[in-house]
Amino acid sequence: MRQRRAVFLDRDGVLNELVERDGGRFSPRRFDQFKLFPWCVGALTDLSNSGLFLVVVTNQPDIARGLLELAELSAMHELLHASTPVNKIYTCPHETRDNCLCRKPQPGLLLNAAQEFHLDLSQSWIIGDRLSDLEAGRRAGTRLAHVATGQDPTPIDTDVLSFVDLRQAADHIISVI
Repeated sequence: MRQRRAVFLDRDGVLNELVERDGGRFSPRRFDQFKLFPWCVGALTDLSNSGLFLVVVTNQPDIARGLLELAELSAMHELLHASTPVNKIYTCPHETRDNCLCRKPQPGLLLNAAQEFHLDLSQSWIIGDRLSDLEAGRRAGTRLAHVATGQDPTPIDTDVLSFVDLRQAADHIISVI
C-alpha cells in the first residue's frame, strides 16, 4: 500500500484559541470556551484539498487531573470534525508524571497514526505552538512548523520553520509539496 503524506496538528493554540486563566493562557476546559481561530477552517480545507491527511495530536492532561470532563472534550472534537476536514484526532489524557509514550514530546500519537493510516512520516509535517509538539515531530521524523499563536516563543532551531499562524504555515506547506 502506498504511504500518504500528512499534517499533524496540535490543537490548542494552533486550531483554537487559548483561554485566559490563572495569569496565563491555557487549553479550554468547557465546550463554550472552545473557539476555532478564524483561519482554521480555510487552512485545513486547503491542506486537505492538496491531498494531505490531517491528524490532530493533542495532550489533554486536565482529563487526568479531573479538570476536563470527557463529555466536554468529546463535544469539542465533534465540533472540530463537523467544521473541518480533519481525518482523525488522537488524544493523550495523561500527565507528564505518567511517563506514557503518547504524551508529546514522545512521538507515540504520531507513530500510531502513521501505522494505522500508512503515513509517510518523512514526507509529513507537524504544526505546533509548543516545543513539545516540535520535539514529538522531530522524534517521529516529520518536518517541523511552529506557529506564534500559542504558548511557546519561536524556537531558534534551524530545522524549525516559524509562521505567524496556521494559515501562513498551511500556505507554505502547500507551496512545497
